[in-house]
Amino acid sequence: MVTQAAPAEERSRRHLLDVAGLDWRSLQKLLASAGEMQQLLDAPAGGSDALRGVGVTTLFYEPSTRTRISFEAAAAALGARVTTFSVATSSVGKGESLIDTVRTLEALRTQVIVLRHERAGAPWLAARHFGGSIVNAGDGWHAHPTQALLDLSVLSRHLGDSGGSLAGRRIAIVGDLLHSRVVRSNLHTLTTAGATVVLTGPASLTTGFTEHAASFRGAPGSVQLVASIDEALHNADAVMALRIQRERLTPGEIDSLEAYRAAWGLTSARLAALAPRALVLHPGPMNEGVEIDPDVADGPRSLVLEQVRAGIPMRMAVLQQVVSGARA
Repeated sequence: MVTQAAPAEERSRRHLLDVAGLDWRSLQKLLASAGEMQQLLDAPAGGSDALRGVGVTTLFYEPSTRTRISFEAAAAALGARVTTFSVATSSVGKGESLIDTVRTLEALRTQVIVLRHERAGAPWLAARHFGGSIVNAGDGWHAHPTQALLDLSVLSRHLGDSGGSLAGRRIAIVGDLLHSRVVRSNLHTLTTAGATVVLTGPASLTTGFTEHAASFRGAPGSVQLVASIDEALHNADAVMALRIQRERLTPGEIDSLEAYRAAWGLTSARLAALAPRALVLHPGPMNEGVEIDPDVADGPRSLVLEQVRAGIPMRMAVLQQVVSGARA
């Protein structure tokens, strides 16, 4: 995904497996492409036939609303043939492996697989056995590239300079860092855009992030891990609440949902006292009344629904890029 790439790098453009390693120029290209896709969506035709004849299959081993539907809407808006693979009613229940599944889909004329999987690294495995393009729609706790890209597009639109840079901006991310693939991908895109990212959450849910934050030394932006929500929100330009992932929690990681809200929840009173001008984001789905209160999620500074809307043009940009990379 880098201009003037070597042949091996050019071949890698046919996949989007991670945002780690993408430089600012590459991110700017995707931001610009997403802007063009938004113009297509806003035009009377509502899309294009750029991917006419291309088979796109969404293969989700975990539940999803926003990501799956926006990918399918994105593919349809570009004129692709869209297939939703239902894992629950497929041969996966009979023991079919991921490799068998992607090979079967290729034989059935799928050129792009949008893959979500509960195991970290699954998209890389699929890419080794699939002749088309793999787009990572979330793998375990590891990465969620397109969520980070759409979050960057929203923040750049509201807080960025003329080139989209977030240099000098302070972005707080609060909550369940341990189980979040969203935060791991956002750290790459936001620091590459020049932002200072301040992380916080219960000690039990920030395990390993001191070392993780240190790995971003040398990036245009920086990462800090702080012990309190008060410190994280101080002078923040934007704050993102992360979902408490109840399905991944182990006993003792939090005392109770009520205690979590009291200590770490985004409430209107807490924001008014600590970050009165900060924009509010949440990647969804939200546990309203736990990590974020309803009046904050629906309030005038909330960008939550804008994040949802931004998913379609950004995912259109990604699909067009990987198909172009496969054709190169």
